[in-house]
Amino acid sequence: MNPAEGRKSLASRYRSHTCGELGTTHVGASVKLSGWIHSKRDHGGVLFIDLRDNYGVTQLVSSDQEDRLNKFPVEEYNELSSLPCETVITVEGVVVERSPETTNNNIPTGAVEIIITAFNVESLSEPLPLTVNNAQHYPDDIRLQYRFLDLRRDGMRKKILLRSAVIKYIRERMHELGFSEFQTPILTATSPEGARDFVVPSRLHPGKFYALPQAPQQFKQLLMVAGFDRYFQIAPCFRDEDSRADRAPGEFYQLDVEMSFVTQEDIFRTMEPVIYDVFRKFSVCEIPSYPFPQIKYEDAMLLYGSDKPDLRNPIKIGDVSEIFVNSDFTIFRDAVQKEWVVRAIPAPKAGKEPRSFFDKMLLFAQVELGMKGLAYITFDEDGLAKGPIVKFLTPEQLQMLCQELQLQKGDAVFFVCERKSVATKAAGRIREKLGLDLNLIKTGVYEFCWITDFPFFEWDDHEKRIDFGHNPFSMPQGGLETLEAADSLEKQLKIKAFQYDIVCNGIELSSGAIRNHKPDIMYKAFSIVGYSKEDVDKKFGALISAFKYGAPPHGGIAPGIDRIIMLLANEVNIREIIAFPLNQRGQDLLLDAPREIDRNLMKELGISIVEKKSG
Repeated sequence: MNPAEGRKSLASRYRSHTCGELGTTHVGASVKLSGWIHSKRDHGGVLFIDLRDNYGVTQLVSSDQEDRLNKFPVEEYNELSSLPCETVITVEGVVVERSPETTNNNIPTGAVEIIITAFNVESLSEPLPLTVNNAQHYPDDIRLQYRFLDLRRDGMRKKILLRSAVIKYIRERMHELGFSEFQTPILTATSPEGARDFVVPSRLHPGKFYALPQAPQQFKQLLMVAGFDRYFQIAPCFRDEDSRADRAPGEFYQLDVEMSFVTQEDIFRTMEPVIYDVFRKFSVCEIPSYPFPQIKYEDAMLLYGSDKPDLRNPIKIGDVSEIFVNSDFTIFRDAVQKEWVVRAIPAPKAGKEPRSFFDKMLLFAQVELGMKGLAYITFDEDGLAKGPIVKFLTPEQLQMLCQELQLQKGDAVFFVCERKSVATKAAGRIREKLGLDLNLIKTGVYEFCWITDFPFFEWDDHEKRIDFGHNPFSMPQGGLETLEAADSLEKQLKIKAFQYDIVCNGIELSSGAIRNHKPDIMYKAFSIVGYSKEDVDKKFGALISAFKYGAPPHGGIAPGIDRIIMLLANEVNIREIIAFPLNQRGQDLLLDAPREIDRNLMKELGISIVEKKSG
């Protein structure tokens, strides 16, 4: 939209222009502006006001001096000068050009100002609980309670407008790619998506409940069965999960996508350019790796200790179990013989760090990771190995270690010896800390990757049973034949799925999968985790029934909108890019939710509150 179109669409009884529109081409024009008093400065009878609206800031000038063009009666000047910041006013005036020494190059309207000829107070502001015209820090509770004021602050306003622009761009791209946008139900049934449901009592069916969708999973698959081929929506999802820096409690939005007659690679080729273009358009950061590298789940867990690796960190973990199983270091040797593993985490140029650095790493391992110790070796500038365990390794073994991990003179290396699952996570945490402490994390870049070949099943150590590893609706690699051949727990845990994630800078943006569209495969997969045919028919009746009437091969993905915006805005907390977020305890401090509801409504719904017994 060009400025002329903007004036035509926005002009009204309150304004002829916006506060971000006027320039030297408007000098001499009579204009009308409306907005909030952002700031004001009284220079001894000459009053300067910065007037703000959604589009920018314009400087206004008023005076009680005889030699000023806009001399006001003293009482009117006093009224204007006494108005508090954030009061909403409408002003009429004449556009004049500022002198060169007073031009403000920091704002688009900085070459002009408005000589006020008349004004009207639209809404008077009370004293503010937080200031709007600066970036002063306030506690989160104050910011969330008065979020409507917090959103007036320039930084917050830009992030929310960025969110709008990104969603608009994504919608346009998806339509260009031939996708149709559909809305799926908000009131639906419970589904085992891996998190707790939010439930809604039914007035018409006492004792029964709807659930808010954790994701539109079954509905979007049913749209493929219905023959719509390419679907998307900016979908609200609801999960009763605890808050994290990159996860909002309660609700979030995702770019929900499903496609028919596609393979995993087809989805990559379709969605990767969309993600790439979004980050390229709305950020100045570089994207060094495009197309995005594909990393198998097992490799990611070995090399990075995480299925959400931050590739800005150059450290790669190594498995050095074979070196230590033949060493004289009996603690590691005996552990490896018990089928434990030894993971080595290189620390580039850390060999010159003081002893306190290694003491802090040991403390981190003990306090944060619950480890008994943390072995390490340093290499000085001459390549001489030092450290408590060096004496237990032969020169040949030290050379093998350096070759395996590509260690250089001046480097150090830390070791974790534990059960595989424990060692993997601990090594990943140590890698992350070394990356931060040694300032190894590249800045100004987005490092994307696909994580592929997730395990179809996993062992639930708490429940002591096998369960789905990622998504129960995914297609196992090898199909029914692989499932039927998996006649032991060991074989079942080796089955891979056509499941994939997009990761950016250590943050999971999206999960997706090629779906299981064949009833016999679904029945067999669910039977392995303990579901009978009747259980599947009851829990997924609509989906399994639809598959019996001809279902196309299909798959999808669902990049998180909130996390995309968080990365683009360079924010570490997801609340900063959501207009009205809940706090960490899942409370809406602005509207006071959750709260008790009317007793009559509870009675109508057939609900009563039972006091929770202590203990």
